[in-house]
Order: sequence, then C-alpha cells, then structure tokens
Amino acid sequence: MPASDETWMGEALALARDAASRGEVPVGAIVVRDGAIVGRGGNAPIAHNDPTAHAEIAALREAGRVLGNYRLPGCTLYVTLEPCAMCAGAIMHARIARLVFGASDPKTGACGSVVNLFGEPRLNHHTEVTRNVAADASAALLTQFFAARRTGPAS
Repeated sequence: MPASDETWMGEALALARDAASRGEVPVGAIVVRDGAIVGRGGNAPIAHNDPTAHAEIAALREAGRVLGNYRLPGCTLYVTLEPCAMCAGAIMHARIARLVFGASDPKTGACGSVVNLFGEPRLNHHTEVTRNVAADASAALLTQFFAARRTGPAS
C-alpha cells in the first residue's frame, strides 16, 4: 500500500526539524517517485551563504542527480511551507507532477497566498497542488523557531 501524503510529509517535517537545529528556518522537502524518496532537502541559505539554498531546491537537485535527469515527471514534491516564487519556478521547470505543502506563507507564498504561479494559465506546465497537509505541525515548527529567535537563549 502506498504511503499517504501525511506519511511523506512526516519525512519532510523531520528535515525541517533538522534545519531548525542548524539555525536555519525550519523548512524540509522531499521528492517521491514510484513510492520511494529520490531527493531530500532542508533549508540551508545561511550555512551555504546561498539565497537559493531552499529546501525545495536542494530536494530537486538531489532528485535530478539520482534520476539522471533535470526533468522530474511523475514525481511529487512534499514541502512543509508553501513555496516562494523562486521555488515554484524551479518546480515547474522540473516538471514536477504534484506539489504537496503544509503551512501557507502569507508573506512570500507563490501557490495562492501572495501570487498563484501554478494557477497561471499562460504558463506551459501545470503542477497539481495539494495544500494544508500537516499544516498545523508545519506552522508550529515555524512559530516555535521564530519565537525562540525573538526571545534569545534561555537564562
């Protein structure tokens, strides 16, 4: 029996927690094809001094290496936070069939929160989008992370 969206999102949440432990914004992503994870990523822009080192980009890069192709048809990308415009563009260029995300991002979300790149009819690839899978757990990680940063280390 194939794993459910919630099960796969649990894998992405583990990568998000790992990112948080490294001081990065807690976002995790995986790429799944034929019931197997072919790409993983956690946010790492700070560690890599790279504004493109988002979880989705890392997962797409690894999936491309594993599958030997820059196109990833038949793949689903699971990510804990609604992708930004950069990541949405990369998802489309990779030809990801399906995107599943957790928490919405009212500041930079490109799947309907700020803009909806996946709903733009003039674009030539249309990824199916499923929203709000493990949204509460994804949002809680972000809330806890930013609350801890505002208060600083406990005395």
